[in-house]
Amino acid sequence: MANVGNQLPTQAVSKPAPGKHGNVLPLWGNEKTMNLNPMILTNVLSSPYFKVQLYELKTYHEVVDEIYFKVTHAEPWEKGSRKTAGQTGMCGGVRGVGTGGIVSTAFCLLYKLFTLKLTRKQLMGLITHTDSPYIRALGFMYIRYTQPPADLVEWYDGFLDDEEMPIVQQVNWILYLSTVGLRVSWT
Repeated sequence: MANVGNQLPTQAVSKPAPGKHGNVLPLWGNEKTMNLNPMILTNVLSSPYFKVQLYELKTYHEVVDEIYFKVTHAEPWEKGSRKTAGQTGMCGGVRGVGTGGIVSTAFCLLYKLFTLKLTRKQLMGLITHTDSPYIRALGFMYIRYTQPPADLVEWYDGFLDDEEMPIVQQVNWILYLSTVGLRVSWT
C-alpha cells in the first residue's frame, strides 16, 4: 500500500462476486472517503446542502433529478468562493490545495451517489444519460474516484470522442488517462 501525501493508504476494498452478482461494482481505494481530497471531503460533509437537503434524498432517481436541476458545473468549488490571492510557494493557485471555498453542488451530489453504493446498471445509466451532460460528468467522476485504475479504459472506451462534452473536458480526460499510463490518440 502506498501513502501519498496526506491521503490514506489505498487498497482494493471490495471485489464483485462472479455470477449473479455481476451488477455489484468493485470499490477501489478508501471505502469511507471515496478517495476525495481531504479538504473537499471535509467541506462536503460539513455543507448544509449535503447535511440537510441531500440527506432527504434516499433513491438513485431522486439524486439524478437533483443533478439535473441543480448542477451547473463540475468543479469542486463554487465559482468565486475560493480565495487564492496572496498564497505563495508551491500551494499558490493549485487546485485542491490551500484555502477551501464553498464546495460545489456537483461534489456534494457525487459523494451522495457514493453513499448510495451504486450498482453497475445505475452507473451505466449515469454515463449514458441523455438529459444532461452534468449527469454524465458525475457518472464519469464516480468511475474515476471509485473504480480500479485497471478498469478505467474499459469504462471510458467509446466516450472519449463524445461530441456533447466540451473540447476542454475531452483534452482533460486524455491528459488524465495519460497520467495513469494509458495512451490515447487524439483525432
